[in-house]
Amino acid sequence: MRVILMTGKGGVGKTSVAAATGLRSAELGYRTLVLSTDPAHSLADSFDMELEHAPREVRPNLWGAELDALMELEGNWGAVKRYITQVLQARGLDGIEAEELAILPGMDEIFSLVRMKRHYDEGEFDVLIIDSAPTGTALRLLSLPEVAGWYMRRFYKPLQAMSVALRPLVEPLFRPIAGFSLPNKEVMDAPYEFYEQIEALEKVLTDNTQTSVRLVTNPEKMVIKESLRAHAYLSLYNVATDMVVANRIIPDEVSDPFFKRWKENQQQYRHEIHENFRPLPVKEVPLYSEEMCGMEALNRLKETLYADEDPTQVYYKETTLRVVQDQNQYSLEVYLPGIPKNQVELTKTGDELNIRIGNHRRNLVLPQALAALQPAGAKMEEDYLKIRFAEAARVG
Repeated sequence: MRVILMTGKGGVGKTSVAAATGLRSAELGYRTLVLSTDPAHSLADSFDMELEHAPREVRPNLWGAELDALMELEGNWGAVKRYITQVLQARGLDGIEAEELAILPGMDEIFSLVRMKRHYDEGEFDVLIIDSAPTGTALRLLSLPEVAGWYMRRFYKPLQAMSVALRPLVEPLFRPIAGFSLPNKEVMDAPYEFYEQIEALEKVLTDNTQTSVRLVTNPEKMVIKESLRAHAYLSLYNVATDMVVANRIIPDEVSDPFFKRWKENQQQYRHEIHENFRPLPVKEVPLYSEEMCGMEALNRLKETLYADEDPTQVYYKETTLRVVQDQNQYSLEVYLPGIPKNQVELTKTGDELNIRIGNHRRNLVLPQALAALQPAGAKMEEDYLKIRFAEAARVG
């Protein structure tokens, strides 16, 4: 299955681009699903038709769906939700409050991943286009497999084994005091089952032959900066970007003096987009005179974006992570476009290398060749952070 994730700062037009990409994909005969995982859904407005949690046919070979986190929660997390509700009710909350609080923050992001994995496993569609949340939320989503793995390996597995062993002994004493039961095996197994699905999906997300991110941006200073940061963070998570869409460019035929300054600024920012994202291909989309709602408008956008091209092709194969050996020296190279070296923090614990850029952190489980070595220096070169490793005695 080909997976394409559309993301960008809120309001840049990523939903329209996702819908238009789905139209062209379906036109070429691919069974295509456009899935909105943005909590503020607008995919139905873009197609100008009602959409639900389950895929609904929009036209031949094209389906649309908007993720309902509550339905996913009930279907996949029901046992855990009921247990948390029971605990909260025992602490004095009424039924409605307890049920609402049982939906933990960030659950919609987790279920976005689970939904993607289910469609991937079922193989019902040839192409899955994700109209994802704005960049900040999307990046948290893409970091979940690694973050979840860190907690599961260190804390949850030992706790799970301990709970199963102690429950028969402790439960008779615990329930009369606390007013609720200890979690049973079904409740304890559910989080780890989720983790296993998310871990399996990580292999799909980081395979640049089948999964790509397409960044949608506007020719505006703040939007471009966020897009550049997003590109670097995606690389940090080893997720490849294959295209940038520069949307809402004022056409040359607009000659009203009111737009003169805007057009001049856009000319500068268009140049920056092409230069800063090089060698990624950049497609430019004009600011249309009408809203991108309905099939007529989306068909116009589709023609502008792709014309006779196949939108499911991988437009650029980006290598975000590589290990290089030079005689007896090893280095790990991480693609971090536009990030100065002084913004990167490195630490190593055991066989893991921690890379932090601002609020984003990645724990890389090092290959065996590097796990026994220590970082011995780092430099930025051609947008790659090149980290040199050496034996501990030789560091420095």
